[in-house]
Amino acid sequence: MQIVKEYVQRWYESGLEPDEFICHQKQGNLVEITEVATGEHRTVLSFCSNDILGLVQEEAVKQAAIDSILKYGTSNSSCSVLSGRIDLHQQLEDEISAFKHLPHTQLFLNAWMAMQAFMDAFCHLAIPVPGFQNTRETVIFTDVLNHGCIVSAIVNAGTRSGKVFGHSPRVRVKAYRHCDVEDLARKMYRHVRPNDRIVVVSDAVFSMDGDIAPLPEMIEVMRKYEGSVLLMDEAHASGALGSTGRGIYEHFGILPSYAIERGVIPLIMTTFSKFAASAGAAISTHISELKPLLNVSPTSIGTISLSPPLAAAALESIRQVRQFPERVKKLQENTRYLRSRLLEQGFMAIGETNVVPVVLPPDIDPKIFGRQIMTNHGVWVSPIWFVAKPRIRITVNALHTQEDMDLLVSSMVATRNLLYKPTISA
Repeated sequence: MQIVKEYVQRWYESGLEPDEFICHQKQGNLVEITEVATGEHRTVLSFCSNDILGLVQEEAVKQAAIDSILKYGTSNSSCSVLSGRIDLHQQLEDEISAFKHLPHTQLFLNAWMAMQAFMDAFCHLAIPVPGFQNTRETVIFTDVLNHGCIVSAIVNAGTRSGKVFGHSPRVRVKAYRHCDVEDLARKMYRHVRPNDRIVVVSDAVFSMDGDIAPLPEMIEVMRKYEGSVLLMDEAHASGALGSTGRGIYEHFGILPSYAIERGVIPLIMTTFSKFAASAGAAISTHISELKPLLNVSPTSIGTISLSPPLAAAALESIRQVRQFPERVKKLQENTRYLRSRLLEQGFMAIGETNVVPVVLPPDIDPKIFGRQIMTNHGVWVSPIWFVAKPRIRITVNALHTQEDMDLLVSSMVATRNLLYKPTISA
């Protein structure tokens, strides 16, 4: 443990530790918090919640979770493939399938486990079957800015638990430049070999840059490789993109069938922690055989199934989104308004979605910016200081008012003026 002690001490000395807060209660976007380091208690206006449609405190969603506990208890106490599958799981999977226009859906506890389960199941076929042997290698193409759950799954795809349980050919991973379809095409041309199984995986909305993957162009490149798989992580797209919040396909005015017709196999990962007021994830497909394979992957077998209140909250949330698409419209209106106000005040707000990263001048420490805007103005934003371009990460939601957003912008202007000392050349 000496190395751990020394590392963490240096970490703190370097100012890399995050500021920690304890949340006590929430009312809309007003949150009572206590700062762990100082014990100071305050109420702040939050712009760092992923509750993008404001469904976490929706009465129907809360009641659904309560009712499920009264009926099933707090846990299913088993994995899905044994005794842990309940009828809420089937209802939720059917609801997601209808929402995403793909008929077969498998649930997981979170996105990290969903991605690992897919790599186990697809690359290594999960469990050995007598008389069956796969001899085809898998090559995976990944955007360099993909989320950590994707990175973690693919960099270990060749050694994941699926390979432990049976021999399978190797997995090769190739990264392509961020949202660069031409580079994707070059990498596929260079690295795809005859008989390879091909997977392209990408965020739909990138969580630190707020931009959108060029889906139609990606499909056009992949149609040259019939049977290739396109896995889109819609964590930040579900509920945010498209006129009814269905995600990136609706955003571009197409359905997953558009990819299928061009020989590309579309997979969609949906997560519940942003738009669906819950936790958990799902992978949807039109290939019926993939669902049972995902269900018996080592990740699924070795993990408890989604608990009743989480499943019920997600189910009711998606029903709310489908019934009241005006929530999505409000989110998109708020996104446009806030981005325009930030632009007016000279802030570099990159991307185009409700994830609004603001790149600060290089001599402003995002951690100090975050502390000052909270202390002086009661506004809570997320400082990101350990990436190539330090930034303030803002997430706007459907509950924010124009007054809320105006306060955010004026507070950011005041904080910038306080901290930024531009160099005046002679």
